[in-house]
Amino acid sequence: MTNEHDDELAASKTAGFKVGEKKTLEEYQQLDANDESLNRWKASLGLGTGNTISDPNDPRKCIIKSLSLEVEGRDDITIDLSAPGSVDKLKEQPFTIKEGAHFRIKATFIVQHEVLSGLKYVQVVKRKGVRVSKDEEMLGSFPPSTTDKPVYEKKFQPEEAPSGMFARGHYNAQSRFVDDDDVTHLKFDWSFDIAKDW
Repeated sequence: MTNEHDDELAASKTAGFKVGEKKTLEEYQQLDANDESLNRWKASLGLGTGNTISDPNDPRKCIIKSLSLEVEGRDDITIDLSAPGSVDKLKEQPFTIKEGAHFRIKATFIVQHEVLSGLKYVQVVKRKGVRVSKDEEMLGSFPPSTTDKPVYEKKFQPEEAPSGMFARGHYNAQSRFVDDDDVTHLKFDWSFDIAKDW
Protein backbone atom coordinates (compact mmCIF):
# COMPACT_ATOMS: atom_id res chain seq x y z
CA MET A 1 0.00 0.00 0.00
CA THR A 2 1.42 3.41 -0.96
CA ASN A 3 1.13 6.48 1.18
CA GLU A 4 0.57 10.12 0.25
CA HIS A 5 4.32 10.88 0.13
CA ASP A 6 4.96 8.05 -2.33
CA ASP A 7 2.16 9.29 -4.60
CA GLU A 8 3.50 12.84 -4.52
CA LEU A 9 6.99 11.64 -5.43
CA ALA A 10 5.82 9.45 -8.31
CA ALA A 11 7.80 10.16 -11.47
CA SER A 12 5.80 11.16 -14.54
CA LYS A 13 5.20 8.55 -17.21
CA THR A 14 5.44 9.14 -20.96
CA ALA A 15 2.39 7.79 -22.78
CA GLY A 16 3.28 4.80 -24.93
CA PHE A 17 6.80 4.42 -23.47
CA LYS A 18 7.71 0.87 -22.53
CA VAL A 19 10.88 0.03 -20.62
CA GLY A 20 13.09 -2.22 -22.72
CA GLU A 21 14.18 -5.71 -21.83
CA LYS A 22 16.97 -5.85 -19.24
CA LYS A 23 20.36 -6.96 -20.53
CA THR A 24 23.66 -7.69 -18.86
CA LEU A 25 26.77 -5.70 -19.78
CA GLU A 26 28.05 -8.67 -21.73
CA GLU A 27 24.77 -8.89 -23.69
CA TYR A 28 25.02 -5.19 -24.58
CA GLN A 29 28.62 -5.60 -25.72
CA GLN A 30 27.74 -8.61 -27.93
CA LEU A 31 24.56 -7.01 -29.31
CA ASP A 32 24.98 -6.71 -33.10
CA ALA A 33 28.76 -6.66 -32.75
CA ASN A 34 29.18 -5.98 -36.50
CA ASP A 35 26.84 -2.97 -36.60
CA GLU A 36 29.11 0.11 -36.79
CA SER A 37 26.47 2.66 -35.77
CA LEU A 38 25.36 0.52 -32.82
CA ASN A 39 28.99 0.15 -31.75
CA ARG A 40 29.33 3.97 -31.79
CA TRP A 41 26.17 4.22 -29.66
CA LYS A 42 27.54 1.66 -27.18
CA ALA A 43 30.84 3.57 -27.05
CA SER A 44 28.91 6.81 -26.34
CA LEU A 45 27.42 5.04 -23.31
CA GLY A 46 30.88 4.08 -22.18
CA LEU A 47 30.32 0.35 -22.65
CA GLY A 48 33.62 -1.43 -23.08
CA THR A 49 35.79 1.65 -22.39
CA GLY A 50 37.31 0.66 -19.07
CA ASN A 51 37.15 -1.75 -16.18
CA THR A 52 33.92 -1.44 -14.21
CA ILE A 53 34.30 -0.73 -10.51
CA SER A 54 31.39 -2.59 -8.89
CA ASP A 55 31.48 -3.67 -5.26
CA PRO A 56 30.20 -7.27 -5.18
CA ASN A 57 29.22 -6.82 -1.51
CA ASP A 58 27.00 -3.79 -2.26
CA PRO A 59 23.80 -4.72 -4.15
CA ARG A 60 22.87 -1.11 -4.96
CA LYS A 61 22.81 -0.21 -8.65
CA CYS A 62 23.12 3.56 -8.08
CA ILE A 63 24.84 5.23 -5.14
CA ILE A 64 24.18 8.97 -4.75
CA LYS A 65 27.38 10.43 -3.31
CA SER A 66 26.52 14.12 -2.90
CA LEU A 67 24.23 16.99 -3.77
CA SER A 68 25.52 20.53 -4.20
CA LEU A 69 23.87 23.91 -4.50
CA GLU A 70 25.79 26.02 -7.02
CA VAL A 71 25.37 29.79 -6.89
CA GLU A 72 27.49 32.07 -9.06
CA GLY A 73 29.95 34.09 -7.00
CA ARG A 74 29.59 31.88 -3.90
CA ASP A 75 31.18 28.68 -2.68
CA ASP A 76 29.10 25.59 -3.37
CA ILE A 77 27.04 24.17 -0.52
CA THR A 78 27.70 20.42 -0.71
CA ILE A 79 25.89 17.72 1.21
CA ASP A 80 27.89 14.51 1.48
CA LEU A 81 25.19 11.84 1.27
CA SER A 82 27.66 8.97 1.63
CA ALA A 83 28.64 9.85 5.21
CA PRO A 84 26.91 7.69 7.86
CA GLY A 85 23.77 9.42 9.18
CA SER A 86 24.04 12.34 6.72
CA VAL A 87 20.60 11.76 5.17
CA ASP A 88 18.93 11.60 8.60
CA LYS A 89 20.33 15.03 9.58
CA LEU A 90 19.16 16.92 6.49
CA LYS A 91 15.70 17.85 7.75
CA GLU A 92 17.01 19.20 11.06
CA GLN A 93 19.78 21.27 9.45
CA PRO A 94 18.12 23.63 6.95
CA PHE A 95 20.29 25.75 4.72
CA THR A 96 19.53 29.29 3.59
CA ILE A 97 18.89 30.48 0.06
CA LYS A 98 18.76 34.22 -0.66
CA GLU A 99 15.46 35.28 -2.21
CA GLY A 100 15.71 35.80 -5.97
CA ALA A 101 19.08 34.00 -6.16
CA HIS A 102 19.88 32.04 -9.32
CA PHE A 103 21.17 28.56 -8.52
CA ARG A 104 21.31 25.00 -9.70
CA ILE A 105 21.71 21.61 -8.11
CA LYS A 106 24.52 19.21 -8.95
CA ALA A 107 24.41 15.50 -8.13
CA THR A 108 27.37 13.10 -8.07
CA PHE A 109 26.80 9.37 -8.14
CA ILE A 110 28.25 6.04 -9.14
CA VAL A 111 26.57 3.22 -11.06
CA GLN A 112 27.46 -0.41 -10.56
CA HIS A 113 26.58 -3.93 -11.70
CA GLU A 114 24.42 -3.02 -14.74
CA VAL A 115 23.22 -0.20 -17.00
CA LEU A 116 21.04 2.32 -15.14
CA SER A 117 18.12 3.33 -17.36
CA GLY A 118 16.28 6.64 -17.05
CA LEU A 119 17.50 8.03 -13.72
CA LYS A 120 15.25 10.89 -12.56
CA TYR A 121 15.24 13.28 -9.62
CA VAL A 122 11.77 14.11 -8.24
CA GLN A 123 11.26 16.78 -5.59
CA VAL A 124 8.18 18.00 -3.72
CA VAL A 125 8.41 21.23 -1.69
CA LYS A 126 5.88 22.17 1.01
CA ARG A 127 5.37 25.19 3.19
CA LYS A 128 3.27 24.83 6.33
CA GLY A 129 2.08 21.47 5.06
CA VAL A 130 0.84 22.80 1.69
CA ARG A 131 2.58 21.70 -1.50
CA VAL A 132 4.06 24.68 -3.34
CA SER A 133 5.96 22.85 -6.09
CA LYS A 134 6.81 19.53 -7.64
CA ASP A 135 9.85 19.32 -9.89
CA GLU A 136 11.30 16.50 -11.92
CA GLU A 137 14.70 16.38 -13.60
CA MET A 138 15.69 13.63 -16.05
CA LEU A 139 19.34 12.77 -15.47
CA GLY A 140 19.66 10.08 -18.15
CA SER A 141 20.89 6.51 -18.59
CA PHE A 142 24.36 5.42 -17.50
CA PRO A 143 26.60 2.36 -17.80
CA PRO A 144 28.45 1.16 -14.70
CA SER A 145 31.19 3.46 -13.46
CA THR A 146 34.67 2.57 -14.68
CA THR A 147 38.24 3.28 -13.71
CA ASP A 148 38.16 5.90 -16.51
CA LYS A 149 34.97 7.54 -15.17
CA PRO A 150 34.47 6.49 -11.54
CA VAL A 151 31.91 9.17 -10.59
CA TYR A 152 29.15 10.75 -12.68
CA GLU A 153 28.29 14.41 -12.22
CA LYS A 154 24.99 15.84 -13.42
CA LYS A 155 24.01 19.51 -13.21
CA PHE A 156 20.30 20.30 -13.12
CA GLN A 157 18.53 23.10 -14.97
CA PRO A 158 19.11 26.57 -13.45
CA GLU A 159 16.44 27.83 -11.04
CA GLU A 160 15.51 31.09 -9.36
CA ALA A 161 14.53 31.24 -5.70
CA PRO A 162 11.19 32.95 -5.02
CA SER A 163 11.35 36.48 -3.68
CA GLY A 164 9.21 38.88 -1.71
CA MET A 165 7.86 39.02 1.82
CA PHE A 166 5.44 36.14 1.30
CA ALA A 167 8.11 33.86 -0.18
CA ARG A 168 10.47 34.24 2.76
CA GLY A 169 10.28 31.51 5.38
CA HIS A 170 10.84 27.84 6.08
CA TYR A 171 10.21 25.07 3.53
CA ASN A 172 10.24 21.29 3.82
CA ALA A 173 11.10 19.09 0.88
CA GLN A 174 11.18 15.44 0.00
CA SER A 175 13.38 14.15 -2.81
CA ARG A 176 13.68 10.85 -4.63
CA PHE A 177 16.11 9.41 -7.17
CA VAL A 178 14.19 6.82 -9.23
CA ASP A 179 14.80 4.97 -12.50
CA ASP A 180 12.65 3.71 -15.40
CA ASP A 181 12.02 0.45 -13.51
CA ASP A 182 10.53 2.52 -10.64
CA VAL A 183 13.41 1.51 -8.36
CA THR A 184 14.09 4.16 -5.71
CA HIS A 185 17.84 4.66 -5.28
CA LEU A 186 17.59 7.34 -2.59
CA LYS A 187 14.68 9.09 -0.88
CA PHE A 188 15.16 11.73 1.80
CA ASP A 189 13.55 14.67 3.61
CA TRP A 190 15.32 17.99 3.92
CA SER A 191 14.53 21.66 4.58
CA PHE A 192 15.63 25.14 3.62
CA ASP A 193 14.86 28.77 4.41
CA ILE A 194 14.30 31.56 1.90
CA ALA A 195 15.72 34.74 3.45
CA LYS A 196 16.57 38.35 2.55
CA ASP A 197 20.25 37.50 2.53
CA TRP A 198 22.64 34.58 2.81
